[in-house]
Amino acid sequence: MTDPAPSGAPATQVSVWEDLVDIWYTPAAVFARRQQGAFWVPLVVVTVVLGGLFLLNSRLLAPMMDAEFDRGMATAMRANPQLTPEMAERGRAFGTMFARIGAFVFVPIAVFCTGLALWLLGKLVEAKESFGTALAVAAYAYVPRVLEALLAGIQGLLLDPDSLDGRYRVSLGIGRFLDPDTVSPVLLAVVGRVDVFTLWITVLLAVGLSVTGKISRSNAAVAAGLVWVVGALPTLLPALRAA
Repeated sequence: MTDPAPSGAPATQVSVWEDLVDIWYTPAAVFARRQQGAFWVPLVVVTVVLGGLFLLNSRLLAPMMDAEFDRGMATAMRANPQLTPEMAERGRAFGTMFARIGAFVFVPIAVFCTGLALWLLGKLVEAKESFGTALAVAAYAYVPRVLEALLAGIQGLLLDPDSLDGRYRVSLGIGRFLDPDTVSPVLLAVVGRVDVFTLWITVLLAVGLSVTGKISRSNAAVAAGLVWVVGALPTLLPALRAA
């Protein structure tokens, strides 16, 4: 990763669209140009592209989503015996519809929460970035999720549908090699975060915080690492309740 451009360089010299390309190989320069917190365009682009890829991938990855639903419903039925198979099927239809809508809702929520966590945890290491700038860093850091979604769709096309028995089966990390039906959900929620794209995003958050917050890379890495930990909570807490 290259050193950031001078802090006084005008952000208008390079378009946001060029930044969406440069973020792949010169992230520090991108964050240096976007220190004023222009986050709407990258956020909208990432949301629309990821939402569209989710819809395209939904048929290819249907076995994976069905397996996750069946596993969750089995847990719910053990906790509440009053749930019937008919109710479960109605829940499946609703869940499918909700997932298609949520594909365009959850991404901005995730970016917002990531930016908020980065901003708050950055205060612990004396980062001087604004909340808007933290959102911009989070929005650009999510760009690699586009490649992740593309690779997931390709795997859904090429892999045996019977092998797609969990969400981590198409990840590039430790969770890919663990059987979701036998491994502890708590362990899976933790090691599932150890994958190429989640770590890539964490590194981008660290670079962005260092550049925009004007702190050392080591301090920024500490804050970004804490964001990684916080990011595990949405899957870890339900797993702890189920356990």
